Amino acid sequence: QVQLVESGGGSVQAGGSLRLSCAASGYTVSTFCMAWFRQAPGKERAGVAAIGISTYTADSVKGRFTISRDKADNKVYLQMDSLKPEDTANYYCAARRGPWGCSATMLGAAGQFEYWGQGILVTVSS
Repeated sequence: QVQLVESGGGSVQAGGSLRLSCAASGYTVSTFCMAWFRQAPGKERAGVAAIGISTYTADSVKGRFTISRDKADNKVYLQMDSLKPEDTANYYCAARRGPWGCSATMLGAAGQFEYWGQGILVTVSS
């Protein structure tokens, strides 16, 4: 059974940093396309970053957020630097079978991801 559990969220002031972790069980993260999505109140869920054979980052966070993968721990991380109030949202870890299926297009295709974590809140204050 595939399970994803996020951790590392919380509150931070603008300009600060947080690192989100996604612990995967039931499969190996390197065999899936892994992604982070976020959803702010009243807005649609949007892709932030994805990692498969390569990494892909949304323009809104490029240069500030970095996605990475640790095969030994079977985790995926999202390092978030220079945080802004508009980064405030619930962040979700997602997985889709086949790392070759990852692309920048997948950041706009939440429905293509088969597995989801429960989400974790990130709040950035000004």
